[in-house]
Amino acid sequence: MQTHDTCWGLLRRRTCLVPTWRGGVLLSLLLLGSLLLVLLGAHPFLAVSEPAAAEVLAVEGWVSDHVLAAVVRECERQSYSAVYVTGGPLERGAPLSEFKTYAELGAATLVQLGLPAELIHSVPAPPVRRDRTYAAALALHQWLREHEQLPHSLTVVSEGAHARRSRLLYRRTFPEVSQVGVLTVPALEYDPARWWCSSQGFRTVISEGIGYLYVRCWFRP
Repeated sequence: MQTHDTCWGLLRRRTCLVPTWRGGVLLSLLLLGSLLLVLLGAHPFLAVSEPAAAEVLAVEGWVSDHVLAAVVRECERQSYSAVYVTGGPLERGAPLSEFKTYAELGAATLVQLGLPAELIHSVPAPPVRRDRTYAAALALHQWLREHEQLPHSLTVVSEGAHARRSRLLYRRTFPEVSQVGVLTVPALEYDPARWWCSSQGFRTVISEGIGYLYVRCWFRP
């Protein structure tokens, strides 16, 4: 309800509604429920694992060694025609390493873990300042087209909360591929069920959630 103007027409008085104690309790419960939904649902949503019945695997070369060990076990469990390891330049230690990209490092690690070298293809991505996952997917897409090896289906191997964003970017990069799945290996640096209890888990889930929203809402290849 508007009352008369005051202070020579520069200010005016208004009345507003405020919650009663019942309304305050209801709002508090809604906020608490929303918070619990985020805490309990964010990580399972981001760390989705839905492998396709794929011919090939696309492995993100930056993942931890235990993820690469899981790739070896997956190849022992199921037959794949090829394993492609992607990734751009190493962010640190490159001058001291014989490997200059995550793709090369990941491929060499897979060989050392027992995967046949003839099954593995290293596909380095160019250096970029942003959208590195997309750059890696695009480099793989171009390599497969140039070698006339574009598959009908593929599964991306990722780690933890990065998985859903990776699958989305690969699906956008490979529109002609009928099935793009994702095989997710949990991260070991934090407890996925209580990710908010560690700084590493909190940073990872929050940053990956923001990254996924960016790709879903604003990113255009």
